[in-house]
Amino acid sequence: MAFVIALLIVLAGLIAVFQLSEGRSEKGKYIVWGIITMIIFAPFLSFLIGVTFGMMARNGWAISMMMFLSPVIFVIGLIILLLGIYKNNEEEHK
Repeated sequence: MAFVIALLIVLAGLIAVFQLSEGRSEKGKYIVWGIITMIIFAPFLSFLIGVTFGMMARNGWAISMMMFLSPVIFVIGLIILLLGIYKNNEEEHK
């Protein structure tokens, strides 16, 4: 059941990020994608991947892969967010 809830949260996050980034500039899209990646995708996607891998490997310790995936996905989201914050708008320079 937890697997289904985490999957629904990730899917709702995908729908939300597409709705929130619609009609924004490229800078705004990077910011929205970075925030959603850090808040929604990092914990829930790492949970989904870790539990799935643990079930396939039939090893409880394999689920500890979540502890390594979550910070990696979080840092990717942080990089996307920082790209959005420090990106120069093309419209401002014209």
